[in-house]
Amino acid sequence: MKLSDLKIIVTGGAGGMGRHFALRLAEAGAQVAIGDVNEAGLAETVALATGPGKVHAKTLNVADEAEVGAFVAWANGAMGGLNGLINNAGILRDGLLVRKDRETGAVKKLTKDQWDAVIGVNLTGATLMVRDVVATMVETGQKPGVIVNMSSVARHGNRGQSNYAAAKSALAANTVTWCREFAPFGIRVGAVAPGMVETPMTQGMNQKARDALVAAIPVARIGLPEDLWLAVKFVLECDYFNGRTIDVDGGLTM
Repeated sequence: MKLSDLKIIVTGGAGGMGRHFALRLAEAGAQVAIGDVNEAGLAETVALATGPGKVHAKTLNVADEAEVGAFVAWANGAMGGLNGLINNAGILRDGLLVRKDRETGAVKKLTKDQWDAVIGVNLTGATLMVRDVVATMVETGQKPGVIVNMSSVARHGNRGQSNYAAAKSALAANTVTWCREFAPFGIRVGAVAPGMVETPMTQGMNQKARDALVAAIPVARIGLPEDLWLAVKFVLECDYFNGRTIDVDGGLTM
């Protein structure tokens, strides 16, 4: 698809990669609807937008089914249609599933709240977005359509990220599932799996762990949102790309 033909939702659009994707799309002439729980960040993204396209913004908690349905209906109306989704919203609640405290010897476990929060946003929320966006496209007869799921190289497994790895591996697997299910509707589904990328989420990591990860990247630097945009842009534009995940990780093996 041509970027200028897109009427596309970007979740997690208040900052980081989501903001970068939204701004790039607007520069290319697309209509973009961004959602996030951070209302101030959404306003900043809208203020930064330039180009022939337009960025529309509304608060959104993707883990809330009612909010997802209302947001998708709003986006469809605001943009005069809907033919794309970048499933970007995500959170981290890292922790070892079971660990032993070095000082007290006490055994500690990953809490169910940590598990539920990440699964709720990164998997359930992403799935709800896909479901309601595709349902809207089918109901309105809009095609072709395209969905980009933001997975992660952590989908292969990563220490301290049982919840995150579970969510991101499921997204990669369902990218294949959904490409097959939605083919009759003229909708493609692809995924992009970032490695270590400079975003507010990764800036909040433990510094020692962050430094160790960056040191392990063969290209010798952390990724930038623009690096990921190049992959997302490919998925959006290449009509023969479907049901696959692109790793953009600088060669990092986790």
